[in-house]
Amino acid sequence: MIVKICGTTNEDDALLSVALGADLIGFIFAPSPRQIAPQVAADIVKRLPPEIVAVGVFRDEAPKRVVDIALRSGMRAVQLHGHETPEETRWIRERVPLVIKVFAAGDPKVARALDYGADIVMLDGPRPGSGEGWDRSYADGVPTGPRLMIAGGLDATNVAGVIARTRCWGVDAASGVEKAPGVKDPVRLRAFIAAAKAAAPDGGDGAGGDW
Repeated sequence: MIVKICGTTNEDDALLSVALGADLIGFIFAPSPRQIAPQVAADIVKRLPPEIVAVGVFRDEAPKRVVDIALRSGMRAVQLHGHETPEETRWIRERVPLVIKVFAAGDPKVARALDYGADIVMLDGPRPGSGEGWDRSYADGVPTGPRLMIAGGLDATNVAGVIARTRCWGVDAASGVEKAPGVKDPVRLRAFIAAAKAAAPDGGDGAGGDW
């Protein structure tokens, strides 16, 4: 089970997430209480182990700017959280190693997810980034092909059930592992990652996954 910890704003939280088993570390460049400056993110990424994937999160940003910021700040992946078109998403994918395209649960565009050419499809709540839960049956509408990641209202108490229901490849948490926006809670973080890894279909930790 692949675990992404998002909304990272400082080096201590990034390194703790990695030490506890996170596979992807997310940095939000879009307007948010968890927004981080590209140079600050770049300094943190330099301290991460090479196997850890740093993900830059964007929303409705110009594609060229997405690529420029991602490459300048050392991101190996970008997460597109807005109304990016299939053409824009594919253009970005040609220039960065890994793309996650986010759809709100229930968005009819998810039926066309393959058109976007993303490596990973993420389903989030009706207000992506809000931390709100949603009806997990919407995951049934994601086409077979891209890996599926689930976000929105996840924490240690519900992540195992969500994994079992959606058979997802990965999970993503921010507010569910925080004590304040952008500040991780070590106890919640440890519990969430442990619960997610234990819920992997094979019962193992799945670290690294099949990329």
